[in-house]
Amino acid sequence: MTTATAPSTTMTAEDRCDRCGAQAYLRVELQSGGELLFCAHHAREHGDKLKEIAASVVDETHKLAPTSGTATD
Repeated sequence: MTTATAPSTTMTAEDRCDRCGAQAYLRVELQSGGELLFCAHHAREHGDKLKEIAASVVDETHKLAPTSGTATD
């Protein structure tokens, strides 16, 4: 499996997770052809299986910024 971030495959806010419809940050090109899109949550949940079937992966989860507010006691 390779990880790529080619400009021609940059994801937009219109790309939606195939599992839940949230904004997708991971594009998986399958060895068998076709592609799947996942939000960060579902990419983590299915990560091991995706590694087995992926020809390449575009991972843009770096676009997710950590929340600035944290709960305090």
